[in-house]
Amino acid sequence: MEAYFDNSATTRCSEKVKEIMVRALTEDYGNPSSLHVKGMEGENYIRDARDIICKTLKAKGSELIFTSGGTESNNLAIIGAAMANRRSGNHLITTKIEHPAVAAPMKFLQEQGFEVTYLDVDKNGIISLEELESVVTQDTILASIMYVNNEIGAVEPIAEAAQIIKNKNPQTLFHVDAIQAYGKYAIHPGKLGIDLMSASGHKIHGPKGSGFLYVKEKTKLKPILFGGGQQKNMRSGTENVPGIAGLGQAAKEAYEDFAVKQAHLYQLKESLIEGLAGQSWAHVNGNCQHSAPHIVSLSVDGVRSEVLLHALEDRQIYVSAGSACASNKPAKSATLQAIGVGKGYLDSTVRISFCPQNTLEEVEYCLASLKELVPMLGKYTRH
Repeated sequence: MEAYFDNSATTRCSEKVKEIMVRALTEDYGNPSSLHVKGMEGENYIRDARDIICKTLKAKGSELIFTSGGTESNNLAIIGAAMANRRSGNHLITTKIEHPAVAAPMKFLQEQGFEVTYLDVDKNGIISLEELESVVTQDTILASIMYVNNEIGAVEPIAEAAQIIKNKNPQTLFHVDAIQAYGKYAIHPGKLGIDLMSASGHKIHGPKGSGFLYVKEKTKLKPILFGGGQQKNMRSGTENVPGIAGLGQAAKEAYEDFAVKQAHLYQLKESLIEGLAGQSWAHVNGNCQHSAPHIVSLSVDGVRSEVLLHALEDRQIYVSAGSACASNKPAKSATLQAIGVGKGYLDSTVRISFCPQNTLEEVEYCLASLKELVPMLGKYTRH
């Protein structure tokens, strides 16, 4: 049996996503900026995807910018907003558990002279709204807080944070990295008080290299790519029509039978956690009752994450050693450190992440394999 439990790193493209992409690549392949029929065919894919995604967000078509994925969306939101609003202030706010696609642009802006405040989180990975309120000033031009943490699944109080930010300084822009949340939650940025929101296609069974940035109407933003002026000068470059078409199809499918899919994810997660209960070597990080439906962070006594990952791989069970974006680097997880995970667990934590196509049988197979492998692997671990 194969059990792919690395869906927070990437998901398998759905069949309908593949079909629409192949059609856009091989039949309707015109440049969407061209004025002839072939160009109009390409433009139609973009228009249809825009309509689908905006419907899921309850947003206007003019509020969507297509990008190459979550990293570009985050960079455009953070750097673009900071540069466009620097005359109003130079203070930025984020958290200590952000994905590198947010943390790195923040570091870059610090090097450009901006001041960045990093919010602490509790043992479950949740920010303090009181701390947030205390650090917003009249000089704060942007706050960036993720919706769902990519390693432990912590869900931040986005609506409450937005209200606090706007009450303290109505001019402060609020950016949300929703890359692990879009498709898992019904998200309406306008209602939540979000000005900028990032999402990625390959987390929802769409293609890699596709994503979008929601930009609330009248939000000041400077582009970070320059060229032909596509997408109203906000994101130059010939649009990736197959990718955008696939993204639109994936968004459509993500929100079809949404409640059923979400309930299934919770069932898978609860089954895994219940199966780990009573195992002395198993420590689940974060608040399992109030976290994302698709992510489980598991620290294992006495077994390094890479060793466990490859032992599971031998049985065709695929998980991540923390965040896939950072799993090939020696640096310790900022998220695990921020929530106070013991030093011994920083190198002994794996992430198990589900998609709606996973089954309870796969979870049972994973549990049985863990219960067999961990005691055996622990015998060979250096002490």
